[in-house]
Amino acid sequence: MQERLEAKEARLAMEFPLFMEREAPVTKSKGMIDIECGFVGLIDGTDIDLVQKAVVTVTSLCPCSKEISDYGAHNQRGAVTVEVRTRKNADGTPISMPMGDLIFAAEESASCRIYPVLKRPDERWITMEAYENPVFVEDMVRGVAERLRDDERVESFRVHARNFESIHGHDAFAETSWSR
Repeated sequence: MQERLEAKEARLAMEFPLFMEREAPVTKSKGMIDIECGFVGLIDGTDIDLVQKAVVTVTSLCPCSKEISDYGAHNQRGAVTVEVRTRKNADGTPISMPMGDLIFAAEESASCRIYPVLKRPDERWITMEAYENPVFVEDMVRGVAERLRDDERVESFRVHARNFESIHGHDAFAETSWSR
């Protein structure tokens, strides 16, 4: 595009759903989940800048609710947005990083991942899994950030988490960014 338009620089943004088959934790029922993914690329002369993004839906369980309740705790769905700029190879091209790595970092930082097909035994397992792994939005952001900071491929990142609160009149969110 840059060459064809005889431009000094060019920018391209793409968004797409990434479909992944996932089986339920107990019944093994299979279904497809979709994860919003994308790339923003900028080429300026021969310098290439590429940011990749994944928006991952997760489950979180409120640690405060768990601590103050005689039984149970409130759960909510959340969205963890991970944007990563990777380091560059010797030839100046960005190092490849599979979208699955961004998705894994988000899901591993939540109370539990989302499943597309659930029967009662699966719901029971998810409820108990989340109960054993309570996290605030700040905890999810911190968990993703720690994983990405330790990844030598990563040059910089931005992580944003938003919980669609189930008992509050507002959503909870947290965000952080980092650069090597």
